Amino acid sequence: MDLLSWVKNLPGDPYENIEPASSDASFRRYFRIWRNECTFIVMDAPPLKENSEKFVQFSELFRRIKINCPDILESNIQEGFLLLTDLGSDHYLDALAKEPKISESLYIDALAVLHVLQSEGKSIIGNFSTYDETMLVQEMNLFPDWFCLKELGITFNKDELFQWQNCVEILLKSALIQPQVIVHRDFHSRNLIYTKDHNPGVLDFQDAVIGPITYDIVSLLRDCYISLPDELLNQLLETYYLNLDISLKDKMSKKEFIRFFDLMGIQRHLKATGIFARLKHRDGKNNYLKDIPRTLHYIYSVTLKYPELEFLNIFLKNNCLAYKGA
Repeated sequence: MDLLSWVKNLPGDPYENIEPASSDASFRRYFRIWRNECTFIVMDAPPLKENSEKFVQFSELFRRIKINCPDILESNIQEGFLLLTDLGSDHYLDALAKEPKISESLYIDALAVLHVLQSEGKSIIGNFSTYDETMLVQEMNLFPDWFCLKELGITFNKDELFQWQNCVEILLKSALIQPQVIVHRDFHSRNLIYTKDHNPGVLDFQDAVIGPITYDIVSLLRDCYISLPDELLNQLLETYYLNLDISLKDKMSKKEFIRFFDLMGIQRHLKATGIFARLKHRDGKNNYLKDIPRTLHYIYSVTLKYPELEFLNIFLKNNCLAYKGA
């Protein structure tokens, strides 16, 4: 059965005027459809490529703790088709570009979602798997495997490989000793919808896990798709830390939190850089290359603060910072 046939056979009044709504770096596709003046979203997620069961399960769990996720109205898991409520089309990335004056309020709302996820999420945490050592290391290795080798044609020599592995171990240890909470895992401006009520709407949550507390906040504030002014970033980081659940704040000083945040950002941006290169070389999606210079800059600027990551700093300076993304 194809998507259009499934939509035509849905119960009730017919749905009309199907049109593309958005796409992302995955194999999922989204379409907006109309029924009696109301809009809905249809998701097409190939079952061999995407886990729609997790999408359905986590939507229900997150809505249970009052996070504004799409409700699943109809589903065909076998075919990978879902009918969702429509949260709107005004992504944070677009809203920030159109109305920069509201940026602080948008981010404050997003921080509140993370606090809910980390505090109220305790009641549902048993439904999520762990963001473990194997996954964290595999993600960091996307950088040498896909960006360095496939995109730049660079292979680590024996000494460089040893130093790379030392850096990976530092980043891994930092991730694992942090307080562990429910992590959305892709909490950034393209997955947040600006809504007038219950802002923001939250999308793309099917990969949520139990992981490091700083993962989502670094995804938000050191976003792969938009750079925040340092003053605003530091202000929001302060606000986030001050408003943490006391049971989490007691587990780390502010100084420890900042280090966790910085090193988690390096892990995430090594991963993102590798994924953006993989999207080109494996999936034929070249449009993410333009975002690589930002992720490289994040890694480079943060490694300046940490002498133990000197190898990464020098490697990026000598081999990567000139990369223009095309």
